[in-house]
Amino acid sequence: MADSPTMTYGGYLRLDRLLSCQEPKTGAHDELLFVIIHQVYELWFKQILHEAELLQRRLEAGNSGGSLHTARRIAKILKTVVGQLDVLETMTPRQFAAFRDELGSSSGFQSEQFRELEAVLGRRSFPASDLRGDERLRAAASRPSLLDSLLRYLAGRGHAIPDAALERDFSRPWEPDPRVQEALLAVYADESGPGAEVCEALVDVDEGVQEWRYRHLKMVERTIGAKIGTGGSAGADYLRATLFAPAFPDLWEVRSQVGSQVGSPEGSPEGAPHGR
Repeated sequence: MADSPTMTYGGYLRLDRLLSCQEPKTGAHDELLFVIIHQVYELWFKQILHEAELLQRRLEAGNSGGSLHTARRIAKILKTVVGQLDVLETMTPRQFAAFRDELGSSSGFQSEQFRELEAVLGRRSFPASDLRGDERLRAAASRPSLLDSLLRYLAGRGHAIPDAALERDFSRPWEPDPRVQEALLAVYADESGPGAEVCEALVDVDEGVQEWRYRHLKMVERTIGAKIGTGGSAGADYLRATLFAPAFPDLWEVRSQVGSQVGSPEGSPEGAPHGR
């Protein structure tokens, strides 16, 4: 606290270090934009992981209001992440080609933070080499996912979540469960209650991730077309394969079971979902 009177804006934010982290490899004008956009992505991924950790703690503590607030913040961050693609898409294929060769074997698929985020959301099918080389990913892929924390939250509120779902092997991928869906229908029966609101906030998060995947795919298609991605990745083909794979499939499945009543105030199909 003794240093606080002399603290400056640049000192607090460590701007000397931050602004020295951009080191384009060519003289191409657009390479700086490419570097900054991807560095900002990593900063947002760091914040999302920070918020997701808090969200899981709040869910497991039965804190409805705190869980709702944190889930909504994550959804807003995801909107911002998606919006950044609008800026990146101002770069034409020819402008990207001017420095693409200098990327070498680097690829966005190597983002350790995004892989960790996928694990927090429930993905478990990682290459063995990734798990061996990334301690944080290995830990995230073996502990309860965000969905597991939601189920614990709902069980704590008296909903009939099966014991098998609560005590499952967290290192295994989640499989949709009709018994869990039955419990979710009961949660949504009181759509103005905190349980339903929290579920809808997590649907917003799930939708945000899916929107990011779609926009990322379209950005890659308009920038490199069907070419192999940097680092030898399958590029657009790989991204296309990840589309429409929800992190919380049961929360989506119950919509087809009760129609427009889920997520719509007063049961009206025109109503906006909770948390929007």
